[in-house]
Amino acid sequence: MPSFNSNPTFEFAGRTVRRMGYGAMQLAGPGVFGPPKDHTAALAVLREAVASGVNHIDTSDFYGPHVTNQLIREALHPYPDDLVIVTKVGAVRGSDASWLPAQEPAEIERAVHDNLRNLGIDALEVVNMRIMGDVHAPSEGSIEKQVTALAELQQRGLVRHVGLSNVTATQIAEAQRITKVVCIQNHYNLVHRSDDALIGNLAAQGIAYVPFFPLGGFTPIQSSALSDLAQTLGATPLQLALAWLLHRAPNILLIPGTSSVGHLRENLQAAQLNLSSEVLDQLDAIGGAS
Repeated sequence: MPSFNSNPTFEFAGRTVRRMGYGAMQLAGPGVFGPPKDHTAALAVLREAVASGVNHIDTSDFYGPHVTNQLIREALHPYPDDLVIVTKVGAVRGSDASWLPAQEPAEIERAVHDNLRNLGIDALEVVNMRIMGDVHAPSEGSIEKQVTALAELQQRGLVRHVGLSNVTATQIAEAQRITKVVCIQNHYNLVHRSDDALIGNLAAQGIAYVPFFPLGGFTPIQSSALSDLAQTLGATPLQLALAWLLHRAPNILLIPGTSSVGHLRENLQAAQLNLSSEVLDQLDAIGGAS
């Protein structure tokens, strides 16, 4: 596997972003529902991320709902000129914290307006159309209706760039016949690698690939081989898993989330790990054995 310096930037949505970003999902309460356990700490994490050079933040108005966007606005508005805030639509939250599909054009428009209002902006830089289904693997089926609805909002100036989340290669091609797609956000990490071929195809097109659950999801990647290797490098296993992703392909942008300033700093330090070809081979073997 080719090795890429983990620090460089990537041209994304007409901006230059650092490849290590931040995902705001964990700022909401347990189960990504309700307010944060510590409001002041949540604001501190966001401010520390930007102060540390992060200029790509991932969020959604259905986190909370409304919670993470309102925190981002409180902590960072007016936003730095180079900050790219990426949000997503396609779901709403039930009163019992359930995740419910919201894929109809009227629901998509309502979600865009919710994001605009809670972030305090006039246009959303990037909106990912989240296709509902199994969170761990997308399923085939036309997404023309959803993408067309988002493209119409783009034409009205409410959305600048369109992305997709939880989609297949066939669905990406369908969306590209409707509008330009600037990023794909799918489930991918060291041990969940079904998108290997897709990542290369997107890289050739200059399209960002943003893995969600980059550390395995709510159950972090567990591997004695990963832990042993990380120890020899003076890193944590999760730092090594993030560094592997940065070395995996030049179009991969990371959005690890945390509600802790200390953990945020650990995640950002992963971008400083330069992995030798020997280490990369060992990491690939861990993924292949899983």
